[in-house]
Amino acid sequence: MLDLMACVMRRELALTWRRRTDALGCLLFFVIATSLFPIAVGSDPALLHAMAPGVLWVTALFATMLSLTRLFSQDFDDGSLDQMLLTPQSLFAVVYAKIAAHWLTSGFALVLLTPVIALQYDLAADAVLLLTASLLVGTPVLSLIGSIGAALTIGVRGGGVLLAVLVLPLELPVLIFGVGAADPVRAGAWSEANFSLLGAGLIVALLLCPAATAAALRISAE
Repeated sequence: MLDLMACVMRRELALTWRRRTDALGCLLFFVIATSLFPIAVGSDPALLHAMAPGVLWVTALFATMLSLTRLFSQDFDDGSLDQMLLTPQSLFAVVYAKIAAHWLTSGFALVLLTPVIALQYDLAADAVLLLTASLLVGTPVLSLIGSIGAALTIGVRGGGVLLAVLVLPLELPVLIFGVGAADPVRAGAWSEANFSLLGAGLIVALLLCPAATAAALRISAE
């Protein structure tokens, strides 16, 4: 199973590199959207500190959703999805590897950009660390939950809009806990509690979402 997952991840990363303009487009959206807010609201440090976690988390959520549409769409178009469903190998492992590759090229890339973006909000080093850590824990949950919606909407006209309708209500708790964990004003016990909830959500998503995504792919293929 580990060999299968490694093979699928290599394939997904290679395909992402060939279509790197799509991945770079999502990252560029994150950079541009987060950079516009300091320009629009001014240079008040207190206001920038208060709004930074919410702005970065919301834009990270939308950037992740933009990249979710390509998670299974190309496999559906070229017939690879049918082969995945018919293979005697574990579909669960294939889905797990595809989600992991998606997170590496979207969520993890956003995490790496966060310290640079945070400079525009004049955040202290400990606040930047909190924000980066919250995105590091939370963005995998966004990819895991989003994979279910991506699997249910493959081959559907206007699937991007339907994906947003399906996924956004499920990802709102992750957004709330992520912003709470990165809140520089109410740090300490408040951040620890929200980090615990984010971690619990990540564990539950790791256990349940790949299986749900595999079932959704079988439903969509029918």
